[in-house]
Amino acid sequence: MSESSQQFPIGLVGEVSVNVTPEITAKHMGSGAVQVFATPEMVRLMEKAAVAALRDHLAPGQESVGTLVNVRRLASTPLGATVTARAELVGVDGRRLTFNVSASDGVDTIGEGTHERALIDVERFQARAEAKRAAMQKG
Repeated sequence: MSESSQQFPIGLVGEVSVNVTPEITAKHMGSGAVQVFATPEMVRLMEKAAVAALRDHLAPGQESVGTLVNVRRLASTPLGATVTARAELVGVDGRRLTFNVSASDGVDTIGEGTHERALIDVERFQARAEAKRAAMQKG
């Protein structure tokens, strides 16, 4: 069994919820013309659920970054509703963690799919980003 699969056991679950307010509607965000929960916000909530699942299992200096999102939107959600996203860890392949994700508004499953995250060393990751920034400023 790999170190990552021991650190992050299959079946870890994270959940987060949000109340649908005008600021997170498709109309406000420009991802549509109607005042319903925006798809980009649904995806963000799903990512937050995956982050929540990992929170208590990360080593010092370790974080995760999103690398893949593949979701389908299934139903709309009106203002005032509460949306809950759930992420369940279903695969560990070295530094790559795969989640099944879903979102529900208490009436319907409004979205579902998969999400992958990669484990990173924060210090090394930030150093690479800074080196890229410096190179871009020269160019």
